[in-house]
Amino acid sequence: MLKKIRLFALLACVATTLSLQALSVQAQDSKKNISLEDIWAKYRFMPGFPSEFNWMKDDNFYSVMEEGKIQKYSIKGQELVSTILDAQSMEDEEGEVVKPEAYSFNGDESMILLSQEIEPIYRHSSKEKCHVYDLKTKKIHKLHQGALISFATFSPDGARIAYLHLNDIYTYEFATMKSTRITTDGEWNKIINGGTDWVYEEEFAFTRAFFWSADSKRLAYYRFDESHVREFAMDMYGTLYPEPYKFKYPKAGEKNAFIEVYFHEISSGAKVKADIGSETDQYIPRMAWTHSPTELAVMRMNRLQNQVEVLLIDATNGKSRVILTEKEETYVEQPSDKTWKFMQNGKEFLWQSEKDGYNHIYLYGMNGTKVRQVTTGSYDVADIVGIDEANGILYYMSTEDSPLERHLYQVGIDGSKKKRLTKEAGWHDITFSSAFNYYMDSYSSASDPGGAALYDRKGKQVSVLEENKKLKATVAEYNMGAMEFFTCNAGDVANTQLNGWMIKPPAFDPNKKYPVLMHVYGGPGSQTVKNAWGGLNYIWHQMLAQAGYIVVSVDNRGTGGRGEAFKKSTYGQLGKIEAEDQIAAAKYLGGLPFVDKSRIGIWGWSFGGYMTSLCLAKGNGIFKFGIAVAPVTTWRYYDTIYTERYLKTPELNPSGYDDNSPIKFASTFSGNYLLVHGTADDNVHFQNSIEWVDALVKANKQFDMAFYPNKNHGIYGGVTRLHLYRKMTDFVMAKL
Repeated sequence: MLKKIRLFALLACVATTLSLQALSVQAQDSKKNISLEDIWAKYRFMPGFPSEFNWMKDDNFYSVMEEGKIQKYSIKGQELVSTILDAQSMEDEEGEVVKPEAYSFNGDESMILLSQEIEPIYRHSSKEKCHVYDLKTKKIHKLHQGALISFATFSPDGARIAYLHLNDIYTYEFATMKSTRITTDGEWNKIINGGTDWVYEEEFAFTRAFFWSADSKRLAYYRFDESHVREFAMDMYGTLYPEPYKFKYPKAGEKNAFIEVYFHEISSGAKVKADIGSETDQYIPRMAWTHSPTELAVMRMNRLQNQVEVLLIDATNGKSRVILTEKEETYVEQPSDKTWKFMQNGKEFLWQSEKDGYNHIYLYGMNGTKVRQVTTGSYDVADIVGIDEANGILYYMSTEDSPLERHLYQVGIDGSKKKRLTKEAGWHDITFSSAFNYYMDSYSSASDPGGAALYDRKGKQVSVLEENKKLKATVAEYNMGAMEFFTCNAGDVANTQLNGWMIKPPAFDPNKKYPVLMHVYGGPGSQTVKNAWGGLNYIWHQMLAQAGYIVVSVDNRGTGGRGEAFKKSTYGQLGKIEAEDQIAAAKYLGGLPFVDKSRIGIWGWSFGGYMTSLCLAKGNGIFKFGIAVAPVTTWRYYDTIYTERYLKTPELNPSGYDDNSPIKFASTFSGNYLLVHGTADDNVHFQNSIEWVDALVKANKQFDMAFYPNKNHGIYGGVTRLHLYRKMTDFVMAKL
């Protein structure tokens, strides 16, 4: 177990070394160096976690998927109780082999929904073949004749399943074994019923847009009319004539889809339209049923995203009333499912807000009257993870111990008896059982790949699900450097302290001077500086450290975990302050006695690619080197929701869009530069790099470029990642 890292310790010293477990500096010569094949071909450093973990209805048990079997385990002793389903040689009613990749139970756990042949659509959405297996009759049935469907979801009473096919909603009734088409006007690139459009999926991070009422009598659903939204086209290569792929993508300042909300009554088929206001140029980022099966709560947000309202809507007649309104001078924090929680007592709900300068939890009555602020202090609440109403306890994740960590806390709904439950320093992700008797903690730290364990409600460990022994043994075979956390001054007169980490070569000699590669993301609310296991990029950074490079990451102003003022300081001028901070961090590093200030480089992906490009354009030569993967190069080319949240519209704030575009600074750009992009990037369009290249050529700037045909924002598949990281590694070795 690692010693607890306190925030004051991080701020008090320039560098606090975290010892890597089982990686003694001694006997370095006997340890191996990492290869790209180890990372991206053999995947030797992939952590393991329970596959398809599900809490059972009786929360003394859980289930996981192991080699085609759904296994039921007891919490205590972690004993295998039974094999719920062995799908290794299962066939459906038509003789088709069933090979489930995911599963879910209905309410009484008498039926299992099995998903296979899962095909991703965009970042979060997918379509798949689905079967339902009846545990009582031992019969299996294929949904929608085996066609690819999306978002299949049991009704609470288990009598039906709702799903989406070709932009329309269907329900399947088990008693009659028949499907009913709920909507009929769904059409690609025009009307979406029960699912979200591209920009809602990407920026509000949800895809299923229909919701069962608690009594299973109604469906509430979104209807997106995107017929007037402009299409974006990408050429897909591999045929004699490239095939254009067209989808609706609203760029900053352009028209969004029109949103409507409807109720569908299952028994009668009646449809009721919800009153969400007469304004069509607005967002409905979330909706959820309250305690009442006829009352729907809806979040309504204006186009500039600086005002959010909570509406209560009567499902029987569609009438609505506003019970809560919040306004900000900048923007309201991005809503999520964890922003609000409605109490089963029917009288109150919990709401997250930054109104006091930090993200905290408030208790409101259903009439919109504030009852109390439940959490207070100079820290952010990250998520509400559960409400145990029977015992009056609220569970939440917080940065109170350190912005570099996430810990589970409990507090009385009355604000009393606050207690931290997670003990190990690091980053925790929590999933509670339905009765709140147990929780699963997926955890890690900068020096420990971590794993997953089960705890009781008091925070006592009950059993270990995954220790990652294999990965830890693998890590111990290799010659790695320690990660150190440090702070440095930002580029402001207040000398704001920025958090950073540093990986030095394993055989570090303080009397030598080393080149530095900085890794940056830097986008609003993000963090790269965390006391958490860094995944495969962390291993690649270790590989570079073995080759004699110091690798560093610094979280600039605008990033998360440190309150509203720090995060929103970049509002209206994305890139300006962030680049100033990265440049200031590079100057700080260049002043260290063991750094060769003539050999400082920077690399990043997406927003990090934007930051990399901007830093080389505005850095006055402080950066010798940069790699930008899939960068935004002008915010005019990015989507409405994300961009306008931080910059307003191009019409209202044209300078905010143009003054910090790398394209504007092509003439002052300097350094060895590698530009990478996938040609089928649906998120940050290849168009960004095309326009950037045009500007660099006009400015007579030399650079290197790699593009990946038919690859999206992630640039993966087959040996693609191995190829990409070999190219980046070779560029680092040759140019830095």
